[in-house]
Amino acid sequence: MRKTTTWAILFLNFLLLLLRVSSEESELGSARVVFQTNYGDIEFGFYPSVAPKTVDHMFKLVRLGCFNTNHFFRVDKGFVAQVADVIGGREAPLNDEQREEAEKTVVGEFSDVKHVRGILSMGRYADPNSASSSFSILLGDAPHLDGEYAIFGKVTKGDETLRKLEQLPTRTEGIFVMPTERITILSTYFYDTKMEACDLERSILKRRLSASLVEVEKQRMKCFP
Repeated sequence: MRKTTTWAILFLNFLLLLLRVSSEESELGSARVVFQTNYGDIEFGFYPSVAPKTVDHMFKLVRLGCFNTNHFFRVDKGFVAQVADVIGGREAPLNDEQREEAEKTVVGEFSDVKHVRGILSMGRYADPNSASSSFSILLGDAPHLDGEYAIFGKVTKGDETLRKLEQLPTRTEGIFVMPTERITILSTYFYDTKMEACDLERSILKRRLSASLVEVEKQRMKCFP
């Protein structure tokens, strides 16, 4: 009986480990977005297979420049750093195209991916389908959010910037812990990791071809002065 119980416990632990690995290794797409803040850069990628509609919407907002001059209105150390809704959060006014996309909401795409540090999770109201453009970057594990908020990406670089934000002075307003000074997203840009790899390969090939041409010219000058 004791052996059976031991094996059952081991098997359950193994299943839990598999679930955790599965959630941690959800595949990121090749697109990368960089938020350049007044405290440093934060880079993140998307989970298109986990939340395709959310990713399409958020990436379009990025491509349109909607997050430029926006800010982090909430920084709760060990919990979340939350980006404001671009309608009302930006210093610069939205143009018509930006506003049209920013006013859209996306259906709640809840998954079994866990809320752990570095995860990107959509903000919303009580309506599960009310997410728009505000989102949180997790600063710690928050299992009580699992299955309640749509996860759509993960930070790939910039944890040192997040740690800087966590050290800033804050004030409390209701349930929100907010920085006492504005944390501005000065600008944003995006790139594709696959394209970057191709560009690097092309650069190496060009250098090799140039070196070969130099050698050919040297041989020509030597043999045919």
